[in-house]
Amino acid sequence: MALNPRPLLLISSSSSSPSSPSPPPALSPIPNPPPPPPSPSPKSSKTPKLFSLPPPTNQTHPNPNPPPPPSPSPSTPAPPSPTVPTTPSSSSSYRSLTLSRLLRDSLRVSSLLSRLSLAHNTSSLKPLLLSSLSSSPIVSGTSQGSGEYFTRLSFGRPPKPLSLVLDTGSDLTWLQCRPCLDCYQQSDPIFDPSSSSSYSPLPCSSPLCRSLDVSACARNRSCLYQVSYGDGSFTVGDFASESVAFGDGNDQRIALGCGHDNEGLFVGAAGLLGLGAGALSFPSQIKVSTFSYCLVDRDSVASSTLDFGSAAASYEAAVTAPLLRNRKMETFYYVGMTGMSVGGEVLSIPASAFEMDEAGEGGVIVDSGTAVTRLPAEAYGSLREAFKKGTGGLPAAEGVALFDTCYDLSGRESVEVPTVAFHFAGGKSLALPAKNYLIPVDSEGTFCFAFAPTGTTGRLSIIGNLQQQGTRVAFDVANSVVSFTPNKC
Repeated sequence: MALNPRPLLLISSSSSSPSSPSPPPALSPIPNPPPPPPSPSPKSSKTPKLFSLPPPTNQTHPNPNPPPPPSPSPSTPAPPSPTVPTTPSSSSSYRSLTLSRLLRDSLRVSSLLSRLSLAHNTSSLKPLLLSSLSSSPIVSGTSQGSGEYFTRLSFGRPPKPLSLVLDTGSDLTWLQCRPCLDCYQQSDPIFDPSSSSSYSPLPCSSPLCRSLDVSACARNRSCLYQVSYGDGSFTVGDFASESVAFGDGNDQRIALGCGHDNEGLFVGAAGLLGLGAGALSFPSQIKVSTFSYCLVDRDSVASSTLDFGSAAASYEAAVTAPLLRNRKMETFYYVGMTGMSVGGEVLSIPASAFEMDEAGEGGVIVDSGTAVTRLPAEAYGSLREAFKKGTGGLPAAEGVALFDTCYDLSGRESVEVPTVAFHFAGGKSLALPAKNYLIPVDSEGTFCFAFAPTGTTGRLSIIGNLQQQGTRVAFDVANSVVSFTPNKC
């Protein structure tokens, strides 16, 4: 059965306080949600014993030790980016897809909190170089039933283009690989390392293998890896070096996981691109200190770019904030946030609510893989009450999953809501478009306030991808700056 159509709803935000008159708003549309594909059925949520499954035996490679590829010229432009493939949408419920997304999002946040409690550092890698003008496309994973964002890179020789989840909260890049002991469904053909002349397993004695959080030795003394996520998902396989390229241009070697057993809540993508700040992350391995991305609206079929090097530079109109590091968790990108405002009025939240203490607890991270922004319970309570005060004229609706502040906007052609803004050190502030925090959760006109508490005791704040939509987010590690430039997709 097809989704019931609903009128186009125009939502605008006002930066003035609820009691003050505001100028006529510039209305911005929120599109009707497209008919989504069926929600994926999670596979086993039980993580197996570490490396309990035998490694694949038919891995033969034409050239196990090929020479390293030539470094591209810094002046060489990136080749055209291929289009990320999509699959047709089905007619299942948009609400069901929303609930599935929110479930995965809650499990991801639990995973991030668990990793913080077990955090430790990793060692550095040998330098690798990449063109300063490299970029790849970014699309929403909605058409494939995913609440995450995908980017497109080519792996191996000859190069095979693959779509990977964009994840600033992880370091290790991995692909699903043949032969599969257990692989989830993906849109691209599963990568076959035996058909790549540049694939080479890494020995378990290598420094790269020892940099893994969890590793082991196969019978042939090659390195095995395992990554487990808080939602019960995991990937297990060979740790290897392989060439990677933007489009079909010049390539470079990186260390990555070649997963033969990949189970859990993965959807559609061929693997994951680790964009964290740790030693094994993609930016660290290709030795770029600056990268940026812009996330398109999650229900849009448009695309944007993931840029590295000078192509990722911030713009004059950017809102900048300090980039902080947590010695207990090198992966995450922490930002110096001081407060929030609703309708132009700064909330009475102490700055300490967003600070990271000497033990590495608390703080604010920017994460491309978390959808809904999380705040400490006290901060979230202040934000919610201020927003509800500014929307007192809108009819309330029942909460949906982790959303406790929802509205029935069916039959309305437009509404105006107070502006929500993040405040950073130095007096900088980033005002969010209304469509980034009042979002549709079904096709019947129910919209919810897209923030949530981290937990009853959690002090970590996470700026999620819903709030990042339409904004180019640039990480300049060398200068310890994060910049946000609206409308630069």
